[in-house]
Amino acid sequence: MSVWQQLYETYNQHLDEVGKSESRWEGKTFTLLPISHTTQTAHITVNITPDGEFHSAEMIEKGHGNTLIPSTEDSSSRAGSVIAPYPLHDKLPYVAGDYEAFGGVYKKDNAHQVYMDNLKKWSESSHGFDRLKSIYTYLQKGRLIEDLVNEKVLFTETDSTLKWTWKDKEEKPQIYSIVTGGMEGAFIRFHVHSSEQLYKEPWQDSEFYQSFIAYYAEQAGNSTLCFVTGEQKVGSTKHANKIRNAGDKAKLISANDSSGFTFRGRFDKASEAATISYEVSQKAHNALKWLIQRQGKLIDQRVFLVWGSQVTEMPSAVDSTFSLATLFNDVEEKEVFDTNRDGARAFSDALIGFKRKLPRQTVNILIIDAATTGRLAILYYRSFDQEQYFNRLESWHTEHPWEYVYFDREKKRRVFIGAPSLHDIATTAYGPRANEKLIKATVERLIPCVVDGRIVPDDVRRSLIQRASNPVGLEAWEWEKTLQIACGMINKKEGMNVALDSNLKDRDYLFGRLLALADYLERKALGKENRATNAIRYMNAFSQNPARTWMTIQSALQPYQAKLGGKVTYINKLIDEVGSQLDPSDFTNKPLSGKYLLGFYSQRHDLYQKREEVILSNEESVEA
Repeated sequence: MSVWQQLYETYNQHLDEVGKSESRWEGKTFTLLPISHTTQTAHITVNITPDGEFHSAEMIEKGHGNTLIPSTEDSSSRAGSVIAPYPLHDKLPYVAGDYEAFGGVYKKDNAHQVYMDNLKKWSESSHGFDRLKSIYTYLQKGRLIEDLVNEKVLFTETDSTLKWTWKDKEEKPQIYSIVTGGMEGAFIRFHVHSSEQLYKEPWQDSEFYQSFIAYYAEQAGNSTLCFVTGEQKVGSTKHANKIRNAGDKAKLISANDSSGFTFRGRFDKASEAATISYEVSQKAHNALKWLIQRQGKLIDQRVFLVWGSQVTEMPSAVDSTFSLATLFNDVEEKEVFDTNRDGARAFSDALIGFKRKLPRQTVNILIIDAATTGRLAILYYRSFDQEQYFNRLESWHTEHPWEYVYFDREKKRRVFIGAPSLHDIATTAYGPRANEKLIKATVERLIPCVVDGRIVPDDVRRSLIQRASNPVGLEAWEWEKTLQIACGMINKKEGMNVALDSNLKDRDYLFGRLLALADYLERKALGKENRATNAIRYMNAFSQNPARTWMTIQSALQPYQAKLGGKVTYINKLIDEVGSQLDPSDFTNKPLSGKYLLGFYSQRHDLYQKREEVILSNEESVEA
């Protein structure tokens, strides 16, 4: 099933959401748009009485002007000097009959007259109603700018031109902080204000929505075969923009070049390639905009979107185990895990519990991005049966998981077992200063690892190992995070456990254990002195020449062993024990694989866990 059919069906499944205002970020609202409607940023609200007289006007604060307005195919795609007015709310040159009287100049035809002709047809049609006619009656008077000047919303010079010279004024009028450029760019929205009855604003009123939808449907052209539904419906050649945000001019479907050999001889007309009906195009695009605003994830304007056709909010393939557990409302704080099994089982149970609440549906994964300002591309699209998607998600987060530690906003230590977010993997692999294009491309490459069970790309894994092996070049917290994510990605291939495997005789794993023991011993001797140990300083060299570098590290340990004396007998014994497990033929300078990081992390984890257990045991003895 194509992405357009899925989006079309998603819209039809959520008709009760049409026109309802939602908020994802503070102060920013959005809605599932009705068909034949779009959004614009309005700057001025003009209030009109039911009798068609001017009542008042106010400027709209920056960030609060997002307005749902009726739109035609032509107006939603207008650019440059094209005259294509919106049906009701629009910019000053379209709605003001006295625009020329105040110094305005039309570049082409009289835009206001075209606007008024269209508004008249709608208001006088069988779908017109009182409040729409009130707005039309007022605009017929042709004195909008005059009223706005009297209201001190707009300003004129001494020659009555719509201008304001800042040098001659003490304080800059508010309108010039809201509208960028000249006043011809001011967008006006209308509202009917009555002292006897409380009316909804037109941009929130279903009576306005339905009136224009019914009216515009009667203006429809010829029917054609819709490639999405397979039915004969009114076709569309001008499709929606503003897909990722209100300022986005890129389109997913576009064929507006009639010259320049765009089709390269394959087609004579754009309709020969594919046709989508107006209704399907409107519903699919509006559903996509709504889903992106509601739950899409953006990296450098590349959109990563996961949704269900009936229940849209789905566990995302790009999120971490902890983020998904938050979605399931099943986050449990746990300081230490002996094995990965408990964490994996907890996540599986939460995932199954969440899945049981959902109807059987299709889950979609979509990635879109724009190479130019005018064209959007679908870079990746997959649809899954819900059961199949959840099984693959469960595999990624529970098969060979690792331990991840972070501190929340309250500086509280949090631990989770599973997998990090794909964005974290990408930024950790290439560093926080990496180009955003590289990061978003890496996230895209990692998605098949989650949904198709592919192995993590070798270059990503190598980069993680290299950065984790170079702690001196990173801050302490950054290196810890890099080490954990590197171990997690290596473990996706090796299939080991966070808990120490004392019986494993693998050369790289044993060398990693030795490095952790040396680091622990020196750190214990340093006490409160906050500096890198020799084991950490030589870590990069150790990964390339383990035998030679180990001799250097071991020699540097002798003063610390002498200083601590009997306090490190256990650690010295462990170093000897691990060293004896190394086959003499393996004690070479052959570079270590990423598996040494697993040995390093697991040995260090085991040492600090035992230390915490001893401290806890002592505290319990004192209390007793």
